[in-house]
Amino acid sequence: MVILGGSIGYYIIFKGEPSFIDCIYMTVISLTTVGYGEVIPVTGNNTAQLFTMVLITFGGGVLLYGISTLTALLIEGELSGLLRTKQMQKQIEQLREHYIVCGGGQTGLPLMVELIKNSAQVVLIELNETQIERARGIGEVPYIRGDATDDHNLLAAGIERASGIFTCLPSDKDNLYITMTARMYNKKIRIISRMIDEKIRPKLLKAGADGVVSPSAIGALRMASEMIRPTAVDFLDRMLRSQRGNLRIHQLTVSTESAKVGKTLAESDIEKRFNLLILGAKESALNGEIEFNPPPTQRLEPGMTLIVMGEVENIVRAQKDF
Repeated sequence: MVILGGSIGYYIIFKGEPSFIDCIYMTVISLTTVGYGEVIPVTGNNTAQLFTMVLITFGGGVLLYGISTLTALLIEGELSGLLRTKQMQKQIEQLREHYIVCGGGQTGLPLMVELIKNSAQVVLIELNETQIERARGIGEVPYIRGDATDDHNLLAAGIERASGIFTCLPSDKDNLYITMTARMYNKKIRIISRMIDEKIRPKLLKAGADGVVSPSAIGALRMASEMIRPTAVDFLDRMLRSQRGNLRIHQLTVSTESAKVGKTLAESDIEKRFNLLILGAKESALNGEIEFNPPPTQRLEPGMTLIVMGEVENIVRAQKDF
């Protein structure tokens, strides 16, 4: 803009007598203080001389500022950061049926670790740079740097296309607001909210949360289990943390289009094909009964959910088959 303004200024002052390319050339050698000489007759023209002094004084400053800013972008890595952010935005825009984690703190970070181990696609919304760096340490997790209570950030994270959202902020009020907003943008999304004060549980459920979890209450139950049933707890811990495989307890839901509808567990051959242990079966109704260790004659119905245990890779394969 400075070079264009200077060139137009010279062109107007000399009423178009020199060519426009000469005006551009004069502007450039003036701003860069090269001193090749005057290609247009500035000397002796008071207006042109005054214009040149103003152009060099202010235009040169603008030019130097622009060069220093560009240098800072290249040297300090800001340009690569901008490119990385742009790439992440494109990556998030392509996600479907993913999970959004609001807050990467003490609850959000281990939550993301478990989701990634289960081959889930995750997007983090976090304002704190330190928390973002910690999250990047567990893998290439795409993130939105900003406040999760801002609707714009929820939309940027793909709330309308997401399968689930976790509200893990330290404030119950913030988690309540995000829950209401998420339900407003996506009627089908599954919402799991963190809770500190037990009194806010009914409000979160009424706002649209499908599940409410109190880390303090869960921690208390864990401490009791460590005392009463240490071997069972050790088994579950080893299953979750074992480096020899990703053994998990998961669920498989029978879709209405599944070829397994109407077949028995024995006929579907789930255990042998995918090396899965079937622990339970729940009826399609929301409050349906759960049958533990269902028999091979258990018939599969649309919407029925099977509780299975096995390697994550095998569970993912089975989910595609259902």
